[in-house]
Amino acid sequence: MSTPGTLTPAAHDTLGLGMGPFGLAVQDEALAVAVKDGLNRVEELLLTATSSEYPYISEITSHLAQAGGKRFRPLLVLLAAQFGDNAAPGIVESAVVVELTHLATLYHDDVMDEASLRRGVASANQRWDNSLAILSGDFLFARASTLLAELGPQAVRIQAETFERLVSGQISESVGPTSGQHPVAHHLEVLAGKTGSLIATSGRFGAMFAGCSPKEVEILAEFGELFGVAFQLSDDLLDIASESEQSGKTPGTDLREGVHTLPMLIALAKDPSADPSTARLQQLLRTDLSSDDVAFEEALALLRAHSSMEEARDVVRGYAEKAKAVLEPLPEVPAKEALQGLCDVVISRMV
Repeated sequence: MSTPGTLTPAAHDTLGLGMGPFGLAVQDEALAVAVKDGLNRVEELLLTATSSEYPYISEITSHLAQAGGKRFRPLLVLLAAQFGDNAAPGIVESAVVVELTHLATLYHDDVMDEASLRRGVASANQRWDNSLAILSGDFLFARASTLLAELGPQAVRIQAETFERLVSGQISESVGPTSGQHPVAHHLEVLAGKTGSLIATSGRFGAMFAGCSPKEVEILAEFGELFGVAFQLSDDLLDIASESEQSGKTPGTDLREGVHTLPMLIALAKDPSADPSTARLQQLLRTDLSSDDVAFEEALALLRAHSSMEEARDVVRGYAEKAKAVLEPLPEVPAKEALQGLCDVVISRMV
């Protein structure tokens, strides 16, 4: 049995707030019930939105939605709405829009990264092929647009601006740092676009449709962007540090595929003459580890033990603490404590 004001493990899992990816306990019973109900409604609409009248299309387009996921973006929409009228029209629909957009990008990302695993199941490109995975992502973008059309021109404009930032971030990542730009600064800028922008829109949509003041809408959008970067950075650290498939990917996937995340970029920027292990790690990071298991295992072990991991954790803590600070002007409602708690969980999951 659960104690008053807390959730059972099963309810935590339904909320995406505990016992799984986050481990956050919601202390307010009314908030827990409201968010759980909201996420159940999101899930129902999401499954409808990812389905087609053609069964063979539905099988592919609902593949990742049915595989689960944290549903963090819809969660943030619902928590942001708690600062206004959380029963207002458009809240659940906008939560589904951001999740559909997120799912669509995953289909495309897996093609670009040639990934074989996503959310603990075979990626769409692995199970079917690249063309069908790309088209499935396009299908989900179309369904998000259909929902947006019902939410009004302001929502359409916000989504368009968000999508521009998201795609620009992806292009920037592919192109690499500009002349004179530090790779770490470039990486953080990419994450703000690729990940932070959509999570910022989650906070913006929730507050906007709940009728919050313009100042509150901006605060929750800013929180979303800062938290989004912290969340992605912590996921990248988990990809390196985890001994299991806790992140939903095979551990060391980024390293194996030559995707340089924050701790790798920090390590590459260090003076190799100061430490033989740094010099060796840099040498390995600059080689193709995709098919050399021995070199990959050596690089992973060196990276896990390297000081760049703790330096990267410090960066995550900085983003999470700044996100918490942004919330200070908001009213003292249970949702504020929940958002602050999410920041604490992101920090603790890196340990």
